[in-house]
Amino acid sequence: MTDRLLSFVQHPLGRRLARALNLPQPVTLARRQDAWTDKELAGRTVLAIAPASTAPMPSLLAAIVAEGGSSSGDAPVQSLIVDATGCRDVAALHALFEQAQHAVARLAPRGRVLALTSSGVTSAAEAACLQAVQGFIRALAKEIGRRGATANALVLQEGAASATALAGALRFFATDRSAYVSGQVLAWRKEPDPSTAASIDATDRVRVALITGAAGGIGAATARRLALDGWRVLGIDVPAARAPLEGLAREIGGALLAADLTAPGALDELIDAVRRLGGIDLLVHNAGITRDRTLARMSVAEWDAVMAVNLAAVLAIDARLDEAGLLNAGAREVCLSSISGIAGNAGQTNYSASKAALIGYAAARAAAMDAIGGTINAVAPGFIETAMTRRMPVMVREAGRRLNALKQGGTPGDVAEAIAFLASPGARALTGQVLRVCGQSLLGA
Repeated sequence: MTDRLLSFVQHPLGRRLARALNLPQPVTLARRQDAWTDKELAGRTVLAIAPASTAPMPSLLAAIVAEGGSSSGDAPVQSLIVDATGCRDVAALHALFEQAQHAVARLAPRGRVLALTSSGVTSAAEAACLQAVQGFIRALAKEIGRRGATANALVLQEGAASATALAGALRFFATDRSAYVSGQVLAWRKEPDPSTAASIDATDRVRVALITGAAGGIGAATARRLALDGWRVLGIDVPAARAPLEGLAREIGGALLAADLTAPGALDELIDAVRRLGGIDLLVHNAGITRDRTLARMSVAEWDAVMAVNLAAVLAIDARLDEAGLLNAGAREVCLSSISGIAGNAGQTNYSASKAALIGYAAARAAAMDAIGGTINAVAPGFIETAMTRRMPVMVREAGRRLNALKQGGTPGDVAEAIAFLASPGARALTGQVLRVCGQSLLGA
């Protein structure tokens, strides 16, 4: 689907006209949506600063070097890393202001800012100042979004600042793989003991990913993206989508199951298919429907249909997989939520409730996944250019595109890249979290 305003303002005359009419002037985003490489920062100019400290933490510098980042004098900065773990008093916040102001002036268009802060505090004053860093980053993200740039923050838990853990964070948040992720603050835990999750990161066997709702949009983009990283994909969708599902399976060399997961016997078919593949290493709950109507006008059938697909099917699938022991050691799970589940949306009490439920589910199920060395997270897309948004009224669609810091919609590939990150070895430190892929949507910001 073409964003005509985005295309229009790429031309100098269109840009001048948009400026004269005070229209948004979105910048074409720099995206990476290929297979993971050994050195994700290779070729990027990286600047690391540490307000209130003499130098950035050694593990951070080691991670930057390991990922191939380089520093080049006064060249424009493509990745700015802010070690704000020392910002524990008002004077340190002043240093953050001064150093970040200077560094952001050097930030290249479409640049990336990643701040690292801490969860370990000894006083209310320290807690206040560390929380201030989060507000600072969210506000900065809104300022630099007009340049196609992003800013995010990670709250490091005790023991989470190892070079390997920070390298995992840099691979996504400091590169163009996170092009439509901005203004987010996530808890980054200490990496679990590798001995408890020795399976999916091994290279001596084919990893298996199950994706529901795989026939189109975000599901198909995710299947294609995971295939680039060598995953064997089992795509599931309703029988009516068999033709595109078969085409996708042929394209990526995957397996398929055409079944309505809310129908009797469908879960038995799913379990049989998973057994034949030797269990699941990645489970992506992507299937979802909408039946939009105000609460006063919503029918029982419209409420029940959304709950059946968006929530009950997720709970039932997980219960059956757990019972059968078909989630392999170290498995990852991703639930597709929505910013509607965070901020709510008029006419979507059913959809918003179901998507909010998945956020609570991911947070609560994290302990059970940790027991098998795995993780679970929710991904909350904002306005993504799909067949669903194409059916929106024109003015509603335009508002959805512009109500974020980047002033444009995202693509299914943006969501797929976030899922590929959560499935990667570098994301073991992230669990029970909500990763918003929304361009810092102003809804629920």
